[in-house]
This record gives sequence, structure tokens and C-alpha cells, in this order.
Amino acid sequence: MSSEPQPIDSQPPVQEPPKAPGLLRSSGVVGVMTMLSRVLGLVRDMVIARYFGAGTAADAFFVAFKIPNFLRRLFAEGAFSQAFVPVLSSYRENRDISEVKRLVDAVAGSLGLVLLAVTLVAMLGAPVLTSIFAPGFLSDDVKFALASDMLRITFPYLLLISLTAFAGGILNSYDRFAIPAFTPVLLNLSMIGAAIFLAPLMDEPVMALAWGVFIAGALQLFFQLPFLMRLGLLPRPRVDYKHEGVSRILKLMAPALFGVSVSQINLLLDTVLASFLQTGSVSWLYYSDRLAELPLGVFGIAIATVILPSLSRKHAAASKDQFAATLDWAVRAVLLIGVPAALALALLAEPLIATLFHYGEVTDRDVAMSAQSLRAYSAGLLAFMLIKVLAPGFFSREDTKTPVKIGVIAMVANMAFNLALIVPLAHAGLALATSISAWLNGYLLWRGLRKEGVWKSQPGWPRFLVQLLVANAALAAVVFWLNAPVAEWLAASGLQRAIDMGVLVVAGVAAYFVALALVGVRVRQFRQK
Repeated sequence: MSSEPQPIDSQPPVQEPPKAPGLLRSSGVVGVMTMLSRVLGLVRDMVIARYFGAGTAADAFFVAFKIPNFLRRLFAEGAFSQAFVPVLSSYRENRDISEVKRLVDAVAGSLGLVLLAVTLVAMLGAPVLTSIFAPGFLSDDVKFALASDMLRITFPYLLLISLTAFAGGILNSYDRFAIPAFTPVLLNLSMIGAAIFLAPLMDEPVMALAWGVFIAGALQLFFQLPFLMRLGLLPRPRVDYKHEGVSRILKLMAPALFGVSVSQINLLLDTVLASFLQTGSVSWLYYSDRLAELPLGVFGIAIATVILPSLSRKHAAASKDQFAATLDWAVRAVLLIGVPAALALALLAEPLIATLFHYGEVTDRDVAMSAQSLRAYSAGLLAFMLIKVLAPGFFSREDTKTPVKIGVIAMVANMAFNLALIVPLAHAGLALATSISAWLNGYLLWRGLRKEGVWKSQPGWPRFLVQLLVANAALAAVVFWLNAPVAEWLAASGLQRAIDMGVLVVAGVAAYFVALALVGVRVRQFRQK
């Protein structure tokens, strides 16, 4: 009798897709799902702003949420995904299905045990974590205690969402992009429901938001399990740190923490320093960061999500020319969307903040302060997006040494820029420092890929850049023509602001894409396998 593990009867066999969809189509699917999530995320933030404003309670919650959310981006969506997907893609390309299943089981058990231990320690040491990540709160007993109490509730989100990212990595590796991209919608729905329905029932209303985060983590994980079962890869967790695949993933994860998540570390450093500034600074940075995250998430992360498994498979198959062509396609796609997005955020900072957040407890001054940091973040938006698509050029080849060096350089630079800019520009200086260091990070990644011969420019770049310039000039002209003075935006009703912003967005988008068409840009130019 064979000693090999037998197939699990309750799961269907793994179904290999007959043909992988094109990168443009896959990016579109992820982008649409992510757009839904980000729009609901903005609704979520509008609800939070309306009920909690930018005061003590909001600052405390944003810190309690930012800590596990930061670690989620750092470990789950950052280091773990960038290490796990290339290894899983290599197994899928070169091993049989039974070995893929054993890898999934071993990773699930090993990752789950570590996350459980980290979660328990963090819950016990919540005040210590709060003092580390928001030392400025130590001078305010009420804010510090509230943030620590909420952190005990929100931190298990790291465990749940990391396992969700593990499940999503499997689905993405098998070209099932829609489900992982839709999953974040559940977080936004949960927090909106908590703010509206649960908060009035609690002695400290803001605690409802913490419970909303916890509930969302559980919903997101269990939502993906049926799709893993349908694929035949629902894991039976098994702790096995000696498994060859687990060892490779662990080896890649440590340096990947710096390489892919440096922008998240920079944002966290902003929060630490902002906690020393006047009350409201943390919230101003949060609201402006949320707006900058919309195009980054919808387009930058969508493209990065799709190209990582594609690049990993092409590297495993030794397709160097196709690998280079895919990287070039990703950079052009990012420029096509990232440049107009950054331009629009800079030109419409106050109108956007006013339309989305100028309700309830949010004042005119909060709008002005948030707009300052939004403009600073918009200066680095394109760099944030380029980092997302350039980093997979290293991680898909299981090269983590180069990104870690670049990450360290960028973090040190960010701290230097923070210290130089925080005095003259306050919270906006922190945002600008993050943008400058992001450009440094992106440039060093691009230079490294070019030096290693991985990045090879495809034909047509000069013409493409001229086309971009013309289209963005058309966008700026329309925005300047239709935009009203800031005072009118602040004085208008919520409905009027929404209508005016809708007109501006539709007109700007139409002008941009009509101009692109007139100068010769066509959809077929962006079709890529």
C-alpha cells in the first residue's frame, strides 16, 4: 500500500484553467472589484467622519486599526504574498498536484500557528504596542487607554486577514482573481454597519468600529473557503517547518518585509510623528491617505496582483523576452492611469475632501488641513504605483536581496525627510516626505531591474510619453474650466457637492480618454498575455 497521502474525498480534484486570461482582462476584473471595495471604503470613511469627526475618539480608533492593518499589509499582502505566490507558481509549473496540495497544507499550518502566537502576545501587550506606534498618546490618558482597549479587539484581524491573504494567493495563482479582489468589500460593509447600528448601543460608541473590524476579518476568511474547496485546495493545516516549500517561503519573507512594504512603513512613521502634533493630525493624514489609496488600490495593486503570478510562471518557464514585455506593459499601464489620477488629486484636493468628508464633526479647517496632506501624497502617487509593479520583477525571480537594500535606503531617507519637513509643514511635511522617499524607492527598483538585464524597454516609448502629455493637458484644462472656488464647495449642500463632483469627474475622464483616442492610443495596444 502506498504511503503517499490519498486525495480528500470531500474536495474535487484541482482544476487547471484551460487558458489563462489576458493581463488586461484580468487587471480589469481586479480593478472593477477593487473599485467597488474602494468606493465602499470611501462611504465607510464618510460615515466615520460624520459620526466621529477628527477628534480624540477618531484618532484613537485610527491608531488601533492602523497597527494590525499595517502589519496585514506588511506580512500578509506584502512579504508573505510576494514570497508565497512565486513558490506556489513554481510548484504548479514543475510539480504534480499532490505536491501542490502538501505545500498548501504545510503553509496553512505553519503560518497559522505563528499568527496565533503573535496575536495572543499582542493582545496581552496592547498598551506597549500603543506606546510604540503612537507615543504622543502617552500625554493623554483617555486617548491612550481608548486606543489600547480597541487594539485588543482589532488585533485578531491580523490573524484572520493573513489567512484570507493566504487563500487569496492560492486563488490568484490559479487565475481566480475576482473573489480575492471582492473580499475587502466585506470589511467596509461590516464597519459601516457597526458605525450606524452598533455604535448607538455601546457606552463608548467608537468601540463599535473595533468590533466591526474583528467581525470583518472572520467574514472575509470564511467567504473564500468554498472557492478553495471548489478548486480542490482547501487546506488541512499541518505544521511542517521542514517542508522544502515552507523553507523557501520563510527564506524569502524576511527581506521581503522591507522590499515590498516600505511605503507602508513610511506611512506608519508618519502616524508616530503625527501623534506628537496637534489633535486632528492623525485623522487629517488618514482621510487624505484614503483618497490617495483609491487609485493606488484600484489600478496599481490590481496590476501588481495580476502580473506577479504571470511573471513567476514566465520566470519558471525561462521566458525572458515575455518576462521583460510583461514588466514594460505594467509600467505603461500604471503611467496611463497614475499620471491623470495624481494630477486630479492635486487639482481637486479641497473639493474632494469636502465632498466626501465635510459632514457632521468635520470642520472647514479639517478640510483645509486634509487637503494639504492630500496634495503632498498626490506628488508621490505615481511612485507608489510604480513600486507595486516593479517589486514583482524581483520577487517573481525569488530575488529578495536587492529590494531589501533598496527598502532600507528608502526608509532612512524617509526619516531624514520627515525630520526636515515636519517643522515647516507639520502633517503635510510628513506626507511629502513619504512621497519623496517613494520616488527614491521606485527609481532604485527600476535601476536595479535595468542593471540586471530584466527590464528591457519595448518600442514606442517616446510616442507614448507625448500622447500622455497631450491627454493630461486636456484633463487639466477641463478641470480648471469647470472647478469652482473652495468657498463655494464648503458652503454647498452635500447633494450639490456630489452632483458638481460627478460632473467634474465625468468631464475630466471624458476629456482624458477622448484626447488619448485622438492622439492614437488604442485598447489593443495594451492587450498582453
